[in-house]
Amino acid sequence: MEGKYYMELQWFQEQTRRYRLNTVIVGSGAAGFNAADQLWSLGQRDIAIVTDHVKAGTSRNTGSDKQTYYKLTLAGEEPDSVGEMAKTLFSGQCVDGDLALCEAALSAQCFLKLVNLGVPFPRNRWGEYVGYKTDHDPRCRATSVGPYTSRYMTECLEASVRGKGIRIFDKMQVIRVLSDGKRVCGLLCLDLDMAGDEKERYVLFQCENVIYATGGPAGMYADSVYPAGHYGASGLAFEAGVKGKNLTEWQYGMASVRPRWNVSGTYMQVLPRFYSTDGQGNDEREFLRDFFDDPYEMMSKVFLKGYQWPFDVRKAAGGSSIIDILVYMERCKGRRIFLDYRGNPCGGQVDFGRLEPEAQEYLNRAGACFGTPIERLKHMNLPAVEFYRERGVDLEFQPLEIALCAQHNNGGLSIDAWWQTNVEGFFAVGEVSASHGVYRPGGSALNAGQVGAARAAQYIAVRRTEAVGENGAFEAAASRALAWAEELAEQALDGKAAGTDWTSVRELWVQAAIRMSRFGAAIRSAEQIGMALRETERALEQFGRMVQAEGIGDLWRVFRLRDILISQQVYLSAMLDYISHGGKSRGSALYTNLSGKKPDERLPEEFAFCLDDGGLGKMVQEATFKDGRTEFCWREVRPIPRDDDFFENVWRGYRENGNVW
Repeated sequence: MEGKYYMELQWFQEQTRRYRLNTVIVGSGAAGFNAADQLWSLGQRDIAIVTDHVKAGTSRNTGSDKQTYYKLTLAGEEPDSVGEMAKTLFSGQCVDGDLALCEAALSAQCFLKLVNLGVPFPRNRWGEYVGYKTDHDPRCRATSVGPYTSRYMTECLEASVRGKGIRIFDKMQVIRVLSDGKRVCGLLCLDLDMAGDEKERYVLFQCENVIYATGGPAGMYADSVYPAGHYGASGLAFEAGVKGKNLTEWQYGMASVRPRWNVSGTYMQVLPRFYSTDGQGNDEREFLRDFFDDPYEMMSKVFLKGYQWPFDVRKAAGGSSIIDILVYMERCKGRRIFLDYRGNPCGGQVDFGRLEPEAQEYLNRAGACFGTPIERLKHMNLPAVEFYRERGVDLEFQPLEIALCAQHNNGGLSIDAWWQTNVEGFFAVGEVSASHGVYRPGGSALNAGQVGAARAAQYIAVRRTEAVGENGAFEAAASRALAWAEELAEQALDGKAAGTDWTSVRELWVQAAIRMSRFGAAIRSAEQIGMALRETERALEQFGRMVQAEGIGDLWRVFRLRDILISQQVYLSAMLDYISHGGKSRGSALYTNLSGKKPDERLPEEFAFCLDDGGLGKMVQEATFKDGRTEFCWREVRPIPRDDDFFENVWRGYRENGNVW
């Protein structure tokens, strides 16, 4: 039987479709398209994009009240420089200085490329690209083309890629990264259009380089503002030996759940009414009133959420982030949370003179000291109303369901200054890469994705142009991966084994995502994280024996869920390791610490915390997933480089090696 099985597997491998390419770009967001476009512009033709859905992803399908792009100042008299911008990025804690310098140095180049491709960033009549201040920004470096900035970017970059004839393999879900732990050699994909055909189900890509642009691991969370259909694929990278970095650092904030969208900016500044119901929509209650004695203090805190949208533990005690905590607490009771724009909080009219000065002044200058929240929203930002109406939610007549949601991972896969990981030939760009730290200026993620793509493309075009040839490591890795995929698919599709507890893949996914949102999101405690980790490890250990696909249409979910569980295991382990190293509450995470203080004495003990003092701000936590367990090491951040920039020396280096070393 073993010989027969081996012969069948060998035949199957030989018959499996395969492609040989120098570089495969995984992902079709703004970072992925830019990587392909840059490679082509640098002379690389042996490339292709692989994506599970070319029109899906965060870049194309998400945004905010005024989605921001962060770059070097290009207007006015206010001084700025590459060095100053690098210092701003570096100051976010746990940031490697070489990455900060690269993001600052290439920000103007990448921004102006987008302008030339047709992204309509605004400029004044003299040609200056004017800006505004965003969070954690000492200059007016931010700019925007409205709520769909990243969509414009993605569409313009896609048009450029298609105009060059770069091949795109759509409906290809990567299910295994092929490597020996030191060097990448290819990918195994599930062809989503051919999943029902056992002979055509899998596709192999042999390559020298992979540019991974899969976005953040959004599938881990139930409460998520990432667009439906964006899941990430970080677990596959961890499994291939790629290190994680700063995995504990996320941004969470209030967002609507259907559709998924940040309720920042004017959605909060018009002072909507918050209420909760039971699971069936009954028992309506303005739960914030239970906490605030003064309704105008409550409304002022709601107003500030427009400016201070992400949950920030520094603003929990006496600040606007108390609203996030109260929403989280109410949802943990099994209740649903709604924003209601039809009537004012507490009923009746708002006495705007009783609001805190910042809210009062803003609404007065906006001419919005009147009426109901929906009337104020239509006056201040009519497109914000039209956005939801176009998606089936008319704020004039119905409430908007919200939750405290995962929004952005500041950590990710560990990279060097060329966005290459510790696995040779494997590059990570966009949100999947860890170029940020604890805090970052709003909009810096869009710039980081463009810069990372440009850096990876430049390195490959100079240093990694070799053609793909016969490779024994690839053949061995492909054989193992195909055997594994076939076995897992057979187990999931071929019925329930006697005496084994099977659970549908959809149910397992829901359980895992809810567990992560409850114990591994904005509010964290060592005890609960440990419990969640043990349950996740158990699910992974028993995965092949317990996961059940309801049909061939569920097969993609089986592979995706396994990736998500690996990501959850690594991320939860990172949180426990951070706590064990004395890590305290920082950024968008509150770690329960009973020796600390609660933001308010009326809150449960779960919300007692000690605020981080920056003691670990110059350290980076890196994670390695190996043999089903996660190992950690800590290192100091790499400083901002101080090179000899004597022109003749730089010019010579550029002529000789393109400044790639």
